[in-house]
Amino acid sequence: MNAFDTAVKFFQDCGLFIYPSLLIMSLGLAIAIERFVFLRRARSDNRALWEQVQPLLGQGQLKQVQSLASASDAALGKLVANGLDRLQTSKKREDIDAAMEEGMMEIVPRLEKRTHYIATFANVITLVGLLGTIMGLIKAFTAVAQVNPAEKAELLSASISIAMNNTAFALMVAIPFLLVHAFLQARTAEIVDGLEAAKISFLNTVQRLAGTH
Repeated sequence: MNAFDTAVKFFQDCGLFIYPSLLIMSLGLAIAIERFVFLRRARSDNRALWEQVQPLLGQGQLKQVQSLASASDAALGKLVANGLDRLQTSKKREDIDAAMEEGMMEIVPRLEKRTHYIATFANVITLVGLLGTIMGLIKAFTAVAQVNPAEKAELLSASISIAMNNTAFALMVAIPFLLVHAFLQARTAEIVDGLEAAKISFLNTVQRLAGTH
């Protein structure tokens, strides 16, 4: 029996509970891929924009910085644009910081969006697998009670093996989901830390520019 036939038999032996497990796995996988692509693009866009903005900011070319930030879809663009908008009405660091913090309050939920579902799916699929195992065992013991004593051991052994497939599959999905969730959380935290660092650098540069005028 090759690997494909083994896999097919494994799924067939799981019974009806494999279908909700497969649905949960598909949803979690789709969210994980979408979040990975989104966060990768967000980090890349922020880095590219900051490389353009930083030298212009240091030279005091705020209009060019405003133009770049407003035209960009990057999260950093929203942050910088908020800061420059507030700079037109107030030179106080705390006022500019507050405006940029408002931008952070919009950005962070978008970065964290849907990621928590992956951990939830990991827990749910484990419980679904356990439920499948319990229902399989109940069915097995019910069937055993109705057969000849000579057949009981063989039937019970086969039934328990089939029931355990549900939990095995659930764990094979749940463990990677938890690792993916931790990875995405770490990637999100890295992006947020980068935005915070850029915000502080922006505030320091603007304050320095204000002191030279």
